[in-house]
Amino acid sequence: MAFKNFQVVTDVDGVALVTWSTQGHSMNVLDEVSSNELEEVVKQTTADTTVKGVVITSGKATFSAGAEISRLDGMYKEYVRVLKEEGEVAANQRLFAQSRRLSLVFRSIETSGKPWVAAINGRALGSGFELTLCCHRRVAADNPTTQLGFPDIKLGLFPGAGGTQRVPRMVAPQQAMQILIKGDTIDLAHAHALRLIDAIVPARNLVKEAKDWIKGGGQGVARWDEKDFRLPVGPVYSHAGKMAFHAANAIYRCETYDNYPAKRAIMSCVYEGLQLPIETALRVESRYFANVLRAQVTRGMIRTLFLSMAELQPGRRRPQNVPPRKVKKLALIGAGFMGAGVGYVSARAGIEVVLITRHQESADKAKAHADSMFNDLIQKGGASENDRDETLSRIIPTTDYAAIMDCDLVIESVFEDRKAKAGVYAKAQPFLKKGAIFASNTSTLPISTLAESFTEQGIFIGIHFFSPVEKMRLVEVILGTNTGNLALATALDYVDQISKIPILVNDSRSFFANRCVRRFISEGIEMFLEGVPPAMAENCAKMAGMPVGPLSLVDEVGLDLRLKVMRATEADLGQNAVDPAQKQLMVELVVNQGRLGRKNRKGFYDYPEKGKGSKTLWRGLADLQPNHLDPDQIDAEELKQRFLVVQAVEAARTMDERVVTDPRDADVGSILGFGFPPFTGGVLSYIDLMGTANFIRLCHMLEAKYGPRFAPPKLLRQMADKHESFYKSL
Repeated sequence: MAFKNFQVVTDVDGVALVTWSTQGHSMNVLDEVSSNELEEVVKQTTADTTVKGVVITSGKATFSAGAEISRLDGMYKEYVRVLKEEGEVAANQRLFAQSRRLSLVFRSIETSGKPWVAAINGRALGSGFELTLCCHRRVAADNPTTQLGFPDIKLGLFPGAGGTQRVPRMVAPQQAMQILIKGDTIDLAHAHALRLIDAIVPARNLVKEAKDWIKGGGQGVARWDEKDFRLPVGPVYSHAGKMAFHAANAIYRCETYDNYPAKRAIMSCVYEGLQLPIETALRVESRYFANVLRAQVTRGMIRTLFLSMAELQPGRRRPQNVPPRKVKKLALIGAGFMGAGVGYVSARAGIEVVLITRHQESADKAKAHADSMFNDLIQKGGASENDRDETLSRIIPTTDYAAIMDCDLVIESVFEDRKAKAGVYAKAQPFLKKGAIFASNTSTLPISTLAESFTEQGIFIGIHFFSPVEKMRLVEVILGTNTGNLALATALDYVDQISKIPILVNDSRSFFANRCVRRFISEGIEMFLEGVPPAMAENCAKMAGMPVGPLSLVDEVGLDLRLKVMRATEADLGQNAVDPAQKQLMVELVVNQGRLGRKNRKGFYDYPEKGKGSKTLWRGLADLQPNHLDPDQIDAEELKQRFLVVQAVEAARTMDERVVTDPRDADVGSILGFGFPPFTGGVLSYIDLMGTANFIRLCHMLEAKYGPRFAPPKLLRQMADKHESFYKSL
């Protein structure tokens, strides 16, 4: 039988070589066709008496990227259809059967009676890694870039085709749960040390070594199917077993606050499964997998972090009438921490970079930042000295604006002051070549008003990076009123060059991300002024799913910068545009107390010198609170709601005002840009999953208690009246 994605060739010794090459994909994925064909390959090789064993390998550069996530999305949609047409029992049975299918295929490999060897070339992730684990031996080509693991958890899923049962039967439970719950990949050396990989061989010998093991008498029996099998550290109820699960549960609670059902399901699968025979344990795993697959958390995470992420490619809204543009040379004016980061990622992408500052010392320091970043990478094995030298050779630090003359793109990244920015624009414009584009990395000031300093406003656009640039994947591309198609196309092409994810935003003060972030910080400060203990506000924010508390975040941003933005907002919009109590607090902290935030180790927190302990909330904060509430009388759940709702309402306002026009931009931007809890699916998915009408009721309750910042915008009210959601039309 001829297969589309697999080639089966049996040699004279009776060893079948199964070469996997999924058509239409750059990497092998377990889509519907591959899953069907793999099942048939197992049946044929098992039934064929001339086949003594099987080696499975990849015809591509990597072994497998795992399951096709859109297939899982299709399983859920089928569940919804059957639920409506045939009822809950039928829908649950169908979903369970579908979720179990791959697990059964893998188990049939394991129990075929014939030895299977996985010959792994390159990465093996998710269900691709699970496929290797059901084989009786795993041989990997010696390749420093090979990674193994289960990133599924980052989409709200977990390895449901045997991963939660085979890994803890191979390594100690505490190590197994780290691999399963963290979702981080492991390299070959680590995998070999854990015995997840049996041998590492030269790439040229990969298939030969795999075949030789079979020819040398390799047996087709899994360890856990042998009568004398023992778990790595003994039974669950042994001393070592109990210690592992106590620690894992504590870490889980500390890191997730029970917001991620897939992580809880993993622990349950491991705990329950290790007390059962493998067949029953795999059935238990499938039940948990089906349950997680229909959870709202999973739906939101898959949609935003996989489907929407893939759809937000730079070309999605790129003007089609503009030919592709490649930025060969970039100028960065203002090379502080942010500018230095932009220079580093641009140079790494092969772009020649000019760093322009007022003083040569500052420009040299910005280049040194790139050197420092590379040294860290080299120590971790992520780059070579040659990579560093080539990248640094592309960075030119200078004070001379004439260096702009042959640049395709110029990005201004000076501090948030209109006069300072206007001064830069006046110096830069005479040197811009024809066809060059100018961008501002402003975080708050409207692009249209900044563009007024330009003779040709069509070449002016906003490109807003997030700190630290090296780690943050999101970039806001901001359209001013007069921004032209050439500027938009160039900006999107540049973002693609440096491997970032763009969201397209129309002009507004603070644009999209910072509007929501500011609401989060302001809500934390509002709680502080109400008399909520600072530690309680911080902890409730993290319990709600935010990566840090609002007081920690404003310290990172800088209290002095927050005060500058407040003053700039007053200058542009009048005194009523800023909350007077919050401004007074910032003046007290910055001007009177000299507390600027992390930068001078004094803000809402006190910061020790590097390597000398952890930050602690400043003892003097209580003296600045006009009230002091009894924490036992405060509703912690309501504090958590306030943090999320205030950001979601602001995001809905940006949709109402057409600042953001696509909910995918808002959801992806909120998770990648400011850490809105991934388990919600993003700021607008948070509303959708709650239901618009339910969300509005919650808004009105909070509005009555805490003020108009919680008032739902007109768009939400209209959606509720029509029983609509943000994603209904997509």
